[in-house]
Amino acid sequence: MSMSVMLKGDRLENGIRKKLTQIKMLLLDVDGVMTDGRIIMDSEGRELKNFDVRDGHGLVMLQRYGLKVGILTGRTSSVVDHRARDLKITEVYQGALNKKEVFEQILIKNQLSAHEVAFVGDDIVDIPVLKQVGFSVAVADALDIVKGSVDYVTSRPGGHGAVREICEMILQAQNRWSDVALRYDFVP
Repeated sequence: MSMSVMLKGDRLENGIRKKLTQIKMLLLDVDGVMTDGRIIMDSEGRELKNFDVRDGHGLVMLQRYGLKVGILTGRTSSVVDHRARDLKITEVYQGALNKKEVFEQILIKNQLSAHEVAFVGDDIVDIPVLKQVGFSVAVADALDIVKGSVDYVTSRPGGHGAVREICEMILQAQNRWSDVALRYDFVP
């Protein structure tokens, strides 16, 4: 089911574009998607994570143009709360041991249909949600079984631009990329 990379300037493959035009919320796993999957702990047990600043700016741009952004992760970490606050992401679901069940609650809370949500994952725990959403994404370094279960595999690995890649695709598909270009004074 995996589709190939199809960003060519501002043109998207038609099947991908159609799915992306319907997206109203981007939902993300954290470890391995927003980060490279490594967890660093100091001698006192405090957790550290590396986040890509360009991924973060992509999420800010999505929100600026009216899309919702949410985090759905099986682990619980105060670092994730801090990053979410920094990016003004209010939909944060940590400790989600059954992601499919939590996803259904997210749909109800946000009055969305599954086809209006894109989800980015990297591990087998993400597959139940990836199978339900309107646009499913695996990062480049996801498990092969996950890559085989999605609509799209990013060219970039988790924590290194994969999230930004998806943000730009959504903005392009929804005809917002020219607005971004105008704001930042570049030619798309």
